[in-house]
Parts: sequence; structure tokens; C-alpha cells
Amino acid sequence: MKPQYRVNHEIQAPRVRVIGEDGRQIGIMPIQEALKLAYQKDLDLVEVAPDSDPPVCRLMDYEKFLYEKARRERESRKARKGGEVKEIRLRPGISEHDLSYRIQDIKEFLKEGNKVRVRVLFKGREVDHPELALKLLERVMAGLADIAKIDQKPQSDGRSLVMILASK
Repeated sequence: MKPQYRVNHEIQAPRVRVIGEDGRQIGIMPIQEALKLAYQKDLDLVEVAPDSDPPVCRLMDYEKFLYEKARRERESRKARKGGEVKEIRLRPGISEHDLSYRIQDIKEFLKEGNKVRVRVLFKGREVDHPELALKLLERVMAGLADIAKIDQKPQSDGRSLVMILASK
């Protein structure tokens, strides 16, 4: 639930502690005087701490305050989301054309701020030739050299070889 702020005439306390737009305390004054001061400066009187005695109100542009708060919230959500790890699965015998599409997918994931796990899957006797998978991972890195760095070097994981990439 989002906190709802009381603004201007919605404030019910008879006396309030007023903080200026620069963050300095102006003092304790009757609500009418605080509202008059806010209107003179073409700002809103916003109750930021209703539980204190007397309630703390701040002189600010309320619309701008809400916009900045929403923007910070969006950015923090975006930052939290950025930690996701996407996975691309390849086979040692992948064609050059298919590999170029997979590299494009990896570039998109990296541009979105995600890490990418590149997994080369072995089937049958392919597991006896890990050098094929290493060559494939080198080709992937060659296609991504300008935007990606290796976050985790290639490691054998049972019947696959795994490498994690992150954007530079």
C-alpha cells in the first residue's frame, strides 16, 4: 500500500513544524500561516510526518515530488530485475547461420542488463570431444567481444560445458 500524503487544506493539525524547500527548518507555526507561506512561494504544504508532535510539513511542489518518487521506484525495480540470468543452449554441430542468430539473442539479453549462461550440450559420444565445445564458445565470444566479458570461465557440468557472460 502506498503512503498517502495530506496536502494543503487536507492537513488537520492546528500547528505544524514547517521545513522549507531547501530542507532547513522554518519553525512551528499555525496551519493558516504555513498555508499562507506556501501560497506566497507558489508551493504546496505536504505533511511528511503526521505522527510527530507537532506534525512535520514540508514546502514543495507536490506533483514534482510524486513524479520523482515514481521515477526512483521505477529505476530501483529496473535495477533489481537486472540480476536475471538468461540461458542459451547450443550444440557442438550448430550451423554458422543458427549460431549468428543465437549471438543476436545473447546481445539482446546483455543490452537488457541480464547475464547470459551459454550452455553447450553434448549428446552421445560428443562428450569425448570437449575441444569442439571450447571452439564453439570461442566463436561466440568473438561475435560478442565488443559488448560482453566472461563472468565465469567455461566449466564442465556433466554432459555440458557452461560459460556465463555479462555486459561490459
